[in-house]
Amino acid sequence: MSIGSGQTPEISSDVLLVPRDAAPEEATRVPRRPRPRRSRHRPAWEEPPSRVGALVKALVLTGVVLAVVLPLWTVVLTSLSTQAETIRVGGLVLVPRELTLNAYRQILSGGIVTRAVLVSVGITAVGTVLSTVVSVLAAYGLSRPSSLWHRPLLFVFLVTMFFGAGLIPTYLLVSGLGLIDSYWALILPGAVSAFNVLILRNFFMGLEPAILDAARIDGAGDWRILGGVVLPMSRAVVAVVALFYGVGYWNAFFNAILYINDNAKWPLQLVLRSYVLQGVTLPGSGVGQVDVATGAVTGLPVKMAVMVLAIVPILVVYPFVQRHFTKGVIFGAIKG
Repeated sequence: MSIGSGQTPEISSDVLLVPRDAAPEEATRVPRRPRPRRSRHRPAWEEPPSRVGALVKALVLTGVVLAVVLPLWTVVLTSLSTQAETIRVGGLVLVPRELTLNAYRQILSGGIVTRAVLVSVGITAVGTVLSTVVSVLAAYGLSRPSSLWHRPLLFVFLVTMFFGAGLIPTYLLVSGLGLIDSYWALILPGAVSAFNVLILRNFFMGLEPAILDAARIDGAGDWRILGGVVLPMSRAVVAVVALFYGVGYWNAFFNAILYINDNAKWPLQLVLRSYVLQGVTLPGSGVGQVDVATGAVTGLPVKMAVMVLAIVPILVVYPFVQRHFTKGVIFGAIKG
């Protein structure tokens, strides 16, 4: 390659060194140094794992996985088995000979189990939305230092975390409001959790004040700031709080024991407790009972099917919220 006047030399992969007073042919090429390879060795402070340590870790992780998966596997397979199969093996089924959906057809063909599923879905949906909205509004108001009665209301929320009114005063309050045998008795008594409100409040206080001030300068009010600025930045923590409320409403059964006398209004968890744990034959459920002659539980597939129906909705919803779970809880706990 020659260098002429008024021409720009081409840059190659090598470095071209040309002295000012040297001829073009005296140019020397210096090869570029190769990039250093990453060392495959561990850092000096990190000890290599021993074979025994790696084996112990593998055994512990395998045991944990089996402890979680094996009960679920057994419950699902038993629910898909026949009554004759459960009688043959004497209880839960690990390796079924044939699979059938008769248990699910039986409990979903009508009766109290089907109504209980609909009741639980409705209570969970309405309760989760109501609790999340109220908690977000309360947390945003408590996170603004200039809000009305900021400190007294915060003190009241903190007190409710450590002191409760008790079972009898709560029952008298629900009864005085006329909520006995009402679905609202399953929602309103636990509609707001002080713990969730504090998580949201700490997250809101950790938001950049300059962003909120800029929105206020542009003429946005509190409602516009909350809906257009704060909530889009708080999706993780709001999703986690909604998950907390949803799981709580779905798994709740004690309020139904206290306030619901009509079994047609029972949620699924109360049906599960009454039938699976206590062995009570529910009116309209179409399920069996314990066979006194043989001692075998003839309705075991149906019981396991009810348990699967109680577990599956949470397992379906959780993966969509799991990526926000750790981030939302940690941010809400340390910010502010």
